[in-house]
Order: sequence, then structure tokens, then C-alpha cells
Amino acid sequence: MKICVFCSANRQIDPDFFAMTEELGRWAAEKGHDIVYGGVNQGLMECVAQAAHQGGGRTIGVVPQVIEKDGRLSSYVDVEIACDNLSDRKQLMMDQSDVFIALPGGIGTLDEVFTVAASATIGYHHKRVILYNMKGFWDSLVSLLDDLAQRGMMRQSWHTFIKVATSLQEIENELDSLS
Repeated sequence: MKICVFCSANRQIDPDFFAMTEELGRWAAEKGHDIVYGGVNQGLMECVAQAAHQGGGRTIGVVPQVIEKDGRLSSYVDVEIACDNLSDRKQLMMDQSDVFIALPGGIGTLDEVFTVAASATIGYHHKRVILYNMKGFWDSLVSLLDDLAQRGMMRQSWHTFIKVATSLQEIENELDSLS
């Protein structure tokens, strides 16, 4: 399976996020899953790629030209897919991946999560996003989504397109349900 990981490229975040991300990368390699990610050599992006790569897994970096030009390309990218911009990057990631896992991240991660989920809601694909809710990171987003649903802003349950997992075991169970 090709698992796309959306996550922060920042370094100054909770160290527990790095430990849990490393665990995810090692697990993916052990299970024979490829990691599709943004190809940046910083933060959780570098962490998941390094763990997967060192565990014998394959990483696929979808890399905008500006990342490469600025010298931020990870040395753990096994397969590089170049792209022009972030819109291209998201489309290529959707095309390359079977499922998406969102780790802690900021505006870019939210953009990626909602691009994939919105595309699923109108039928472009039937792929899921899993919010890896490390230490309750996604709790406020889950509350917002519940509030939007209660206000009638969604035609379908957001749970159809976005799942929430609080552990690697829950992620594994979710992936097993897709097989």
C-alpha cells in the first residue's frame, strides 16, 4: 500500500511527535508500505522518511521546484516526483497514494487534508484520510467538524471521509479494514 503522510516540516515541536512519527515510519517499512510525502528535509517529514528508509522501506517524495532550489530536499527520498507548485503536489500525492495519514502540522497539512477529503465528498476518489491524533493534537479540528455537521453544513458525515486514530494500532486496524 502507498501511504501518503501529511505533516509538519517544523523542528521546534513536541518531541513526542517525533518519536511517534519515527514509530510510524518503521512500522510502514516493516509492513512493506511505501511512504509518499512532501520530500522536505525538516521536521516530521524528514523523521518519517528517515525511519521508513532506514527500515528498508521505500519513500516517494513529491517535491515542488522551490523546495529543491532552496536545498531542502531530503536525502531519504528514494523516488522523486518533481512538480511545479503545491496544487500539483497535492494532485500527484492523491494520484500516487492509497490512503492518507495526517500527523501534526499547520496550514499546509490542513490544506492537504481538506483537499483530499473534499475530492472524496464529490466522488473523485474513495480514499480516506486518517488523522493521527497524537496527544490530542487534532481534538479541536474534530470539534470543529462536529460543529459544522451539527449546523447542517455537510451533506454527509465527515466520518465517511476522515477517520481519527489515537495509536498506531488504530491506524493498522483502519488500514486492515480497507483491504
